[in-house]
Amino acid sequence: MSMSTTTEVIAHYWAFAVFLIGALGLCSLMLLGARYLGGRAQARAKHVPYESGLDSVGSARLRMSAKFYLVAMFFVIFDVEALFLYAWAVSVREVGWLGFIEAAVFIAILLAGLFYLVRIGALNWTPVRSRRETAGKSHVRLTSGKHPQQ
Repeated sequence: MSMSTTTEVIAHYWAFAVFLIGALGLCSLMLLGARYLGGRAQARAKHVPYESGLDSVGSARLRMSAKFYLVAMFFVIFDVEALFLYAWAVSVREVGWLGFIEAAVFIAILLAGLFYLVRIGALNWTPVRSRRETAGKSHVRLTSGKHPQQ
């Protein structure tokens, strides 16, 4: 390593160290300033969450359905798909037919996954009991040839 390269490396790290110290100092200054200059009130109402002027009733610890997380995962998966397809669309002229085939295979794999999810019932939001009742009605209709309400 030559002398000029070593000096450049030290200068680079020095600049980063100054930036880091400045950022941490500014954050500390703002936090301490808010602590010492801000108002303090020790009332019982300060520790109660504000709910549009109404007193809270019950616990805030609600159980979330697993279907919520399922929808979140589907969103992430298909959002990433849209991101990949957008990147492909931007560079469609550079990638040519090979890129088109790769994008088509990518879409086909995602559609196969979507059809699989539909087939196993992962997207079916009705309760199991309701699904059984609906299946029973359709079975009656198919076997007897009459509508179940007749």
